Amino acid sequence: MAAVIISGTAACGGSGTTSPGTARSTRTMSPEPSPTPSGSASQRSQQEFAASVSAAAERNRQKAVKQLEGVRGTGNAVGDVSVTGLAVEKSEQFRSALVRVTNRTDKAAFYAVKVEFVDASGKVLDTVVLGLADVPPAGTVSEHANSRKAAGVKTIPRIAQAERS
Repeated sequence: MAAVIISGTAACGGSGTTSPGTARSTRTMSPEPSPTPSGSASQRSQQEFAASVSAAAERNRQKAVKQLEGVRGTGNAVGDVSVTGLAVEKSEQFRSALVRVTNRTDKAAFYAVKVEFVDASGKVLDTVVLGLADVPPAGTVSEHANSRKAAGVKTIPRIAQAERS
């Protein structure tokens, strides 16, 4: 097992390449899982994983909401954030925008981002707050801002506020 870990570590080091939006790469070595008598245990663990990811996203969102409460104006990180609207389908159940954050500092940072979905007349149909944790120095991460209120309507997403801490 130690030889596998050492050779795996040596093979992973020094390539210097990362894919866009990847904050960091982690490789975990664990023993083979024991077979289960039915597929339900595997599905349950996938559901538990999805629930934990959802819970973490909600904690980050709540932290971002609190952080933005004290921000006057657009915040200290609007220049670090971009947003791109995704194609609109009449049958869509939500409107989505891709938010990209680039940390231009030398320390990992938390970003609170408020995205507004605006119609052609300039009316804000919905506001979505995202919390992006542990954005690495000189790294870029992406997350989708989704709005059910703006579903099926041609909207333009815009960054209303962005604060780095």
